[in-house]
Amino acid sequence: MKNLFAFLLALLAAATPALAQTTSCAVPGTNNDFLGIQTVRLWPGPAPQATGTTCFDIPAITIMSPRQGTANGSAIVIFPGGGYGMLAGDLEGREVADWFTARGFTAFIVSYRLSSHGYIMPVPLLDARRAIQTVRARAADYHISPDRIVIIGFSAGGHLAALASTEPVPGDPDAEDDISRFSSRPDYVVLGYPWLGAIGPDMDHLNYCKQYKLMDQCAQLTRDYSPDLHVTKDTPPTFIYHTFDDQTVPVEQSLRYYDALVKAGVQSELHVFAHGEHGSGLGKGDPALDEWPALLENWLRAKGLMGTKNSD
Repeated sequence: MKNLFAFLLALLAAATPALAQTTSCAVPGTNNDFLGIQTVRLWPGPAPQATGTTCFDIPAITIMSPRQGTANGSAIVIFPGGGYGMLAGDLEGREVADWFTARGFTAFIVSYRLSSHGYIMPVPLLDARRAIQTVRARAADYHISPDRIVIIGFSAGGHLAALASTEPVPGDPDAEDDISRFSSRPDYVVLGYPWLGAIGPDMDHLNYCKQYKLMDQCAQLTRDYSPDLHVTKDTPPTFIYHTFDDQTVPVEQSLRYYDALVKAGVQSELHVFAHGEHGSGLGKGDPALDEWPALLENWLRAKGLMGTKNSD
């Protein structure tokens, strides 16, 4: 699994224009009302630092609504993984959105810009912040509560979600753009086998600096974009799951992050399962690992996010 994942990342990082044109990505303006799905761009014009006009240059959110009459006022903003080289939009996007919408959440799958297409940090983080600001700014339109915004990320998407939760922007009340007036801080965070040590000195596993030939910038990137270095008492409550024998992203990365949360006094949960490959999504038939969504559901219920606003 590790070698295959690394091979795919290398292939995407060196992709030819022809390959890039055939790789699927979210297409803003797509509207499937009969399915309760629509895709919208995060900025009305060119996104900050955009270098082109393809769908890979246009960050977007795909919105999936719960069945009529079941909405609970909570939102889930989803960051699929893929090593910043691709987006695992099915396993860690649509399937996850379906799970949440079946429980009354309105889901927002984020198509953030990828480093394989030249968008290195902080560009993916700019997109992540903007996605959360958009959901909060448009809360009334989406029939959600602006203080019930959960974000979830897997693998590289977990790294991005952790960054968004530890390095939010407060919102500028004087901004000309109304979305920029809102905070990008999520209210709750869920991390699945997160690549929290993506940027750092560990060269024995997948490494962002090595993958995208940024070794000359790695020291500064590590200081700026290592989530555990930016945890504070204001970091939102966080739920983490990982597996002991993950060969792609070592469990020590989640342990280090959880330790930072504990030291900062952030009420959080960490679940480490004995077995399970990286990229397991909601589970792949393992009788133990498949229980993690049930543990998540209990956590969400305890936070008051499963029922309607102001319910127990």
